[in-house]
Amino acid sequence: MTSLVSAKGVSKRFGDVRAVDNVSFEVEKGKIMGLIGPNGAGKTTLLKALLGLTDCDGDLSVLGLNPFKQRKQLMRNICFIADVAVLPRWITVSKLVDFMEWTHPNFSRERAEALLAETSVRSDAKVSQLSKGMITQLHLSIIMAIDAKLLVLDEPTLGLDIIFRKEFYSNLLNDYFDGERTIIITTHQVEEIENLLTDIMFINDGKILLDASMESLGERYVELLAAGEKADHARGLGPIADNQMFGKSVLLYEGVARDRLEEFGELRTPAVADLFVAKVKGARK
Repeated sequence: MTSLVSAKGVSKRFGDVRAVDNVSFEVEKGKIMGLIGPNGAGKTTLLKALLGLTDCDGDLSVLGLNPFKQRKQLMRNICFIADVAVLPRWITVSKLVDFMEWTHPNFSRERAEALLAETSVRSDAKVSQLSKGMITQLHLSIIMAIDAKLLVLDEPTLGLDIIFRKEFYSNLLNDYFDGERTIIITTHQVEEIENLLTDIMFINDGKILLDASMESLGERYVELLAAGEKADHARGLGPIADNQMFGKSVLLYEGVARDRLEEFGELRTPAVADLFVAKVKGARK
């Protein structure tokens, strides 16, 4: 596989605080990577480094370029949506499409208009007249009309209702992702995207706690539901998390073979959110 993003020993300090602390990872072409972390974990700082918005220590390459030193060239092949993205309130949708056609060499007006025609966004409407959901639809239509190799989404559906969130990710997969493009998503709504992801990365206090393919999670991690003495015996195998649910113990294991656990109760692959909580709590001990 070809790595579109390569980070080796990347760090970023703000005074005495290390927002990103000596991280190394690869993001391969054609992947959908979920970057998951609590507030203040270093997600946004890392994304800013990938987008060339801040410099950093270590070696960082995006599409074969140094993002900070070669940002203008890089931006031809990267798209970015964030919950804090702001469009001028006075501009109309049609004027925004005009602007994109004039300024971005890889923008397709025909595709943008076709995508917008499938939404409730009127071409003569001003941004000030659009709801938050409509503005997100507008952003996505503009972005999907750009022939880019990498799409970065930073909390793209924050504040939207569940219908808009479902439609956003459905449109993203059906109309944008083609196995050639690469997508990096950060979100706190992990449950809504875990079935979309090919890869997952957990970050906390600037450090990477997990970097794995979604396919490998079922091999590395297993959740056991057990009760009574069976749960007590199962604890001897060293779970990384131990919780109670409906009178049963929910034990999460890393690197323990399933055949060693089968006799104690029901086995299942943990949800990403549960695995994330376990890894973060374990890192804080």
